[in-house]
Amino acid sequence: MVLRKKITLGLVATFIVIQFVQPARNRSRQVLPTDISKTMAMPGNIQAILQNACYDCHSNNTRYPWYSFIQPLGWWLNSHIEEGKQNLNFSDFGSYSTKKQRSKFREIATSINEGSMPLFAYTLLHQPARLTTADKTMLLQWSQTLSK
Repeated sequence: MVLRKKITLGLVATFIVIQFVQPARNRSRQVLPTDISKTMAMPGNIQAILQNACYDCHSNNTRYPWYSFIQPLGWWLNSHIEEGKQNLNFSDFGSYSTKKQRSKFREIATSINEGSMPLFAYTLLHQPARLTTADKTMLLQWSQTLSK
């Protein structure tokens, strides 16, 4: 019984201590000149879809939910954001070569067709990020037009 209390106390203490180790936040609060909205022809409805479903992980400005301040959830979210930005960063899209931009548009279309983006875990808690059939159709048409 004493060992169980010590283990429980140790786990609680560890949980409390790790709350003080917060990852850096991905918030620039500005739209860069290289942002996709500044460098590509983008209808307003496409921009709204990208902001709701993609920008949190694929831009330099993430809207953080309340649970991101609880560790280790914050670390897990941070790793998703870092990985997302490595694959595609809409804030830096204008700095990509034309060839890379076209490739990214093809990847966007593939992800939409496969249903791999946005991530299911993300859409579970972020209802506005769920893509309707109409959203998918618009994104596909837009990305396929620009991938040529």
